[in-house]
Amino acid sequence: GCVIGPRAILDGRVKMGMKNRIGVGAVIGGEPQDISYAGAKTGVEVGDGNIFREYVTVHRGTKDGTSTVIGSGCFLMVGAHVAHNCRLADGVVLVNGVMLAGYVEVEEKAFLGGAVVVHQFVRIGKLAMVRGQTRIGMDLPPYCMAVATNAVCGLNLVGIRRAGIGVEGRKALERVYEEFFFGGKNRVQALEAIRLGKDAQSPEVNEFCDFIEKTKRGICHGVRAGDLREEKN
Repeated sequence: GCVIGPRAILDGRVKMGMKNRIGVGAVIGGEPQDISYAGAKTGVEVGDGNIFREYVTVHRGTKDGTSTVIGSGCFLMVGAHVAHNCRLADGVVLVNGVMLAGYVEVEEKAFLGGAVVVHQFVRIGKLAMVRGQTRIGMDLPPYCMAVATNAVCGLNLVGIRRAGIGVEGRKALERVYEEFFFGGKNRVQALEAIRLGKDAQSPEVNEFCDFIEKTKRGICHGVRAGDLREEKN
């Protein structure tokens, strides 16, 4: 069964699997913060084995018949907010104070650091890692690390290794990362070159390219780690 902590609320149509833990004061299924919401029959769907720590909020869908979806094995830490119609795949981690706007999609085993803010309709790719206090308003491809505002600063090599991706897969990702972000081509040209290149058969490379080809908000831009400067208040 599930464990529901003191003062936690499951509001409205919440469908929940097994072995979930709901922390003190968390609210799952609250009304969406959408001025167009007019009481439509919507819900939240939650898989198995998730942890929702203190005061996490997960709002239900906003349009009739829609749901906010949380996969299995996710860890939402204190005060994280998941807005209406978001979709979190399995194994996602949201650290304290993360804020996801409506319709955000977060793919498998992505990790979002403390106080990260994500704009509505943005997609965060598989095994991506976002540094704390980063602002994301464009799509972040799989396996990448993001910092500052819409900036990609490298691959999540630790996460890639932990996921069991071998040396060949890692090397292929390193090559296509360089080609896409720093090869001097536009997005279409870079993808075409990658699709025709020696790494085209790599499953990880195909995931990287497929994700980018589906973007509607554009892709975060690449920056060299040495070029990063802390923003001044």
